[in-house]
Amino acid sequence: MYRFITIIESRYNLASLTSCYYEKLLFDIDMEKPDTSMEEEATVLGNHFRTLTLAEQAKLRMQDSRGLLSQFHQDKLEKEAAKNWDKFYKRNETRFFKDRHWTTREFQEIAGDGLGKRTLLEVGCGVGNFLYPLIEDQLNLFVYACDFSARAVEFVKEHPLYCEDKVKAFVSDITKDDLLSQVGEAVDIVSMIFVLSAIHPSKFNDTIQNIYRCLVPGGIVLVRDYGIYDMAMLRFGPGSKLADRLYVRQDGTRSYYFTEGELRELFESAGFEVASNSYVTRQTVNKKEGIDAQRIFIQAKFVKPS
Repeated sequence: MYRFITIIESRYNLASLTSCYYEKLLFDIDMEKPDTSMEEEATVLGNHFRTLTLAEQAKLRMQDSRGLLSQFHQDKLEKEAAKNWDKFYKRNETRFFKDRHWTTREFQEIAGDGLGKRTLLEVGCGVGNFLYPLIEDQLNLFVYACDFSARAVEFVKEHPLYCEDKVKAFVSDITKDDLLSQVGEAVDIVSMIFVLSAIHPSKFNDTIQNIYRCLVPGGIVLVRDYGIYDMAMLRFGPGSKLADRLYVRQDGTRSYYFTEGELRELFESAGFEVASNSYVTRQTVNKKEGIDAQRIFIQAKFVKPS
């Protein structure tokens, strides 16, 4: 289905594909192992802030042409956030994202030294694309996994590798539910992979403080999320903007695009120390699919002081 849609869009200068599915395509071809059948090339451009072309600047100005979405509609999106994510997983089931086999390469803290069993809490676990590769690797790790969507958690529990000796999955609104009480113990690692960007900015502080309380002293938060001027951000059209760098997709889910300094300030204000925090800039070219995209992510590690 996605290949068919992409071919149509490449013929019409990427004009007809929705931001949601375009973002999915960009995510897949950049984050996972290359598929040689797709004839793609991914080049790491470095850890720097992106400079927009004149055409891209015009795209951003066009996003403002219809103003921000009304407060009534924004309140409705917030009220129905869990419902919209449930619909997302009902529609896509376990097919939307590929398994994230790259996480132990990018975050070596997950694998550790293997000597002592550690605990990891994955917030925003979706259908298990992060946690099940870890289980397959037989790491000396117990994983707690939570998501806003009850339907997503059901998919996690239906996976053939689900075993409560290794994984405990539960529903949680991490902006307000007490994670420490839900988990029952402080954990060594918290992962937030493309999670904070799905939360309204007014709830960032509460969310990060909640995570802080759930970590042991010396524990670490691993973050990967969307950076400002990522290609997916530039793809949004008029009528989809909620606030500065905050957008709504056609399925009602939202996405925020961070600056490096902003992410640093959010975690430092909650009491964390910064171990690393930088942009990851990549150029992905897929001639067959008509894709030439510059992806901008922020990858960071924040430590709770001992």
